[in-house]
Amino acid sequence: MKITECTLYVNGRKFEFSVGTKFGQIRPNETLLETLRDRLSLTGTKRSCDEGACGLCTVVIDGEARASCMTLSVECDGKHITTIEGLADPRTGELSPLQQLFIDEYAFQCGFCTPGVLMVTKALLDKNPHPTRAEIEDALSGNYCRCISQYHVLNAIEKFARREDA
Repeated sequence: MKITECTLYVNGRKFEFSVGTKFGQIRPNETLLETLRDRLSLTGTKRSCDEGACGLCTVVIDGEARASCMTLSVECDGKHITTIEGLADPRTGELSPLQQLFIDEYAFQCGFCTPGVLMVTKALLDKNPHPTRAEIEDALSGNYCRCISQYHVLNAIEKFARREDA
């Protein structure tokens, strides 16, 4: 079956695209990463390995953390996608409590991998608000960071999971 239309719900907004090879259309082989960055200007989702190995391009699709570089946009027709830009309060622009805690706990350094780490963490905490350290480590096993000791990230997530209001 040939797909000619694609509707994506990104960070609570609806986007409708025509699928094809003409100018302005989403190509049938266009990745979600390309659509997010190049068409919607959501550049918080990072491009790195283009092989699904580093976790930098992770977004949440219908509650699941997924590598957007390995996911075709047309596969996401009708799905709800959250990017790093979607974590902040849409009215005020205020960072989410999870994002703020990463800042407070120095759980980032250059910040290039941080969006992917935050998106994996969001998907984990939405399913399991109180994960063990082993569960956190397992969830983050697909995320690669070159410049920080993982313990800052792990400690921040553990602290977030222990909150009283979680």
